[in-house]
Amino acid sequence: MEVDRENISKVILMGAPGSGKSTFCDDVMRTARRPWVRICQDTIGNGKSGTKSQCLKSAAEALKDGKSVFIDRCNLDREQRAEFVKLGVHQVDVHAVVLDLPARLCISRSVKRTGHEGNLQGGKAAAVVNRMLQKKELPKLTEGFSRITFCQNEIDVQGAVSTYSALDPLDTLPSGCFGQKKQDAKIQLGIMKFLKKVEVPDTVGSNGNSFQDSVSKHETKEKNFSFKGPENVTLLVGNAGNKVTEGRDFPKGSSAGALSLCDVPTLAFPSISTADFQFNHEKASNVIVEKVEEFLSNAGNIRLVLVDLTHGSKILSLVRAKAAQKNIDSNKFFTFVGDITQLYTKGGLRCNVIANAANWRLKPGGGGVNAAIFSAAGPSLEIATKEQAGSLSPGNAVVVPLPSTSPLYKSEGVTHVIHVLGPNMNPQRPNCLENDYSKGCKVLREAYSSLFEGFASIMKTQTTVLEANCQKSGSRSSELHKDLFGKSPTNHFPNSDQKIKRDSSYETKGNKKCKGLPDELGSDIADAMVKKTHPKNEKIDCGTSKAWGSWAQALYHIAMHPEEHKNDVIEIADDVVVLNDLYPKAQNHLLVLARMEGIDHLADVRREHLELLRTMHAVGLKKAEKFLSDDKSLIFRLGYHSAPSMRQLHLHVISQDFNSKHLKNKKHWNSFNTDFFRDSVDVMEEVDKYGKAILNNDDSLLSMELRCHRCRSAHPNIPRLKSHISNCRAPFPATLLQNCRLLLAA
Repeated sequence: MEVDRENISKVILMGAPGSGKSTFCDDVMRTARRPWVRICQDTIGNGKSGTKSQCLKSAAEALKDGKSVFIDRCNLDREQRAEFVKLGVHQVDVHAVVLDLPARLCISRSVKRTGHEGNLQGGKAAAVVNRMLQKKELPKLTEGFSRITFCQNEIDVQGAVSTYSALDPLDTLPSGCFGQKKQDAKIQLGIMKFLKKVEVPDTVGSNGNSFQDSVSKHETKEKNFSFKGPENVTLLVGNAGNKVTEGRDFPKGSSAGALSLCDVPTLAFPSISTADFQFNHEKASNVIVEKVEEFLSNAGNIRLVLVDLTHGSKILSLVRAKAAQKNIDSNKFFTFVGDITQLYTKGGLRCNVIANAANWRLKPGGGGVNAAIFSAAGPSLEIATKEQAGSLSPGNAVVVPLPSTSPLYKSEGVTHVIHVLGPNMNPQRPNCLENDYSKGCKVLREAYSSLFEGFASIMKTQTTVLEANCQKSGSRSSELHKDLFGKSPTNHFPNSDQKIKRDSSYETKGNKKCKGLPDELGSDIADAMVKKTHPKNEKIDCGTSKAWGSWAQALYHIAMHPEEHKNDVIEIADDVVVLNDLYPKAQNHLLVLARMEGIDHLADVRREHLELLRTMHAVGLKKAEKFLSDDKSLIFRLGYHSAPSMRQLHLHVISQDFNSKHLKNKKHWNSFNTDFFRDSVDVMEEVDKYGKAILNNDDSLLSMELRCHRCRSAHPNIPRLKSHISNCRAPFPATLLQNCRLLLAA
């Protein structure tokens, strides 16, 4: 048996001066169970202040040596931390710990401290903290993080210290956002507001406590606050960032069973039959990994978590090793040590569905998981179970919705329990198979299939509810179908007769422009083309008309029927169609359309579409090279929008002069000059390696400040930016010069 691989973490600390980043590192490293290296720019140069490049180099060396690292820099804006996020090999866990403490606390600490490593202390510290807070960009998972921990007070910080101090070399932490502020929370203000004695509106911290950010010019004295427990919040299934108060009901009208598009539905389950039923661990681990791999191949944005009580669990060790051999995505399936009835309150892991290794009577009692779950859920679980079934035969499962009065629902956010019964090899228990592992493995496979089918049925039901609610409010949610149920138009879960219908819509704020001006994002053909393709403005009956407005269907119609648009297209081939963008954002701007049905955007692309991507890229290169032969000063970039405004997968072939009257606003620029734009070469590599592209469809990318794509200087508006780029001759950033992302004349 292979030895478990030691896990390496890269933890990027974020916070203003005085937020306690260095203290955090010291506290963890003093009692840590795994080797950590602190990378601090204030001391990187032989104890003196150094450069970002030195930090990157030292961090890379530490990761290569198998050590986990803390990146101790402010990292308050996305650009500053981007290189550290990408640093290292793919096996490294990339975490963020955000010390988002009150501004006045950071200022007070910074002003009063002496002997600081970077000499940031005294009066000048207040201005620095203020300046940094004005530019703060909170991190998001789409930047490349697997886990983000937000700390808004000292209690949160100590909790994070304890979490990282307790990590053994083999331990992993669950993915997701933890302790995040509510979306409508106000951003704390800097010292300049304090100097003017302006009263600042109350800001709600992660603990639900209110405090007032207002001090006078001479009042930077540190304050102490008494913290109360979290107030009631609506629990969204699978969202690890939301907190819920133990023992309290949700607010009237809220639903713990409601899904959100950004949630990750999660099933936590114990190993079936390996405890009291004495099933062989080696054989059981083979079945678990086999059925998990089978289920995940048909599922999208979900998580499966195998849970056991002890770090020395043999079944967890076996499953971890075998899942690694199979290259199963560790973000979608991982093991977790803890009590399955307290995964959130004790472990920070939000699971909306848990499985119970039940007995055939579906009764409380006995021992182990069954007794624990019935006890934690209260009498309501037994009552709800009786309504679903009176008994259970080996290899089957029954889904039981938990009433909102159940303590397990209120404290842990568990909306459903799935009872599952596996094969028995214990002669002291009923229905013993007497060591018949041929039959036993068959029954165990059926048990896990039934369990995962039950989870799929829950997700389907909750998605249907969400869609109904979204239709009432006029929004779209069918991207959730794709996230939950994978790539196929109709997915059949193993041994299931339930079909999950694919809905091809795509949910982002950017796509709501289907209802508005067609040139809002502006990079695609729009209203004028619609009038050509659909003079009566009729809807295209292709299963997506609810999600994609009529104008947004134009590219789809051209791709499927190019012969009807010969005046508009440049080239027609079996797999692709090439045409000029009707609203070009540069001197030369082409679109290469895929002619395959059912690929609306990059999110639909899977490994079987790799050859199509290569064909599109080759055609784009050929067109760019033709332009370059006529004008050697041109530079081209080929890529895709993470969340396009128009239906049908299309590749942009765009020159980097951005000399166009149609480039009018921040969204136009940022759609081609932030991580929202995915280079074609990167997309092909990711699809080949991971089976899909990594999307950066964070809406905030389109509203970022305007920065030159060469020298990265900031500009207040489009006219000033255009004036600058017409004269800027700085080299392109190193990231664009690598991996053939830019195409230049030979």
